[in-house]
Amino acid sequence: MLHWLNIWAVPVVVAGVLLTAILRRVPVFDAFMEGVRAGARSCAGIFPSLLGLITAVSMLRASGALEGLAQVLTPLTVHIGLPAELVPLVLLRPVSGGGSIALLQELLGQVGPDSFTGRVASVLAGATETTFYTITVYFGAVHIRKIRHTLPAALLADAACVLLSLLTVRWFFS
Repeated sequence: MLHWLNIWAVPVVVAGVLLTAILRRVPVFDAFMEGVRAGARSCAGIFPSLLGLITAVSMLRASGALEGLAQVLTPLTVHIGLPAELVPLVLLRPVSGGGSIALLQELLGQVGPDSFTGRVASVLAGATETTFYTITVYFGAVHIRKIRHTLPAALLADAACVLLSLLTVRWFFS
């Protein structure tokens, strides 16, 4: 049953939308083209911010600044029980989804997915958000320049996720 649902879900939904549009006499192709134009305008508006963020992440990793900052913070994070190997992931996750997933993959290759560090890293990657990317894309799309309380609240949520990832893994796997 589930296999059938996986195969037919998207085609049935698309056919249902098309059929509804035809029955309501909506010019389907014109509506589609209007949506494509609006999407292209959104992409063009977001692109400069996104390019700046990608450049900053690339420079952060290539310069070694991420590893340097991780070394500085490691003595502090050890006190809360955060393994030193996770500090770069904690620092990169709010900035870059792709970069943090690559870092997670490297980390899991080194320590293993069933180790305490691997489990915390997995929970952390699933629980946290790419804060700066999200703010860049969504606020850029609606032309909001002042992020006011959004960034501190989002970074506080990321910090809470780090602590809760540690506690969750300890609770379930100790």
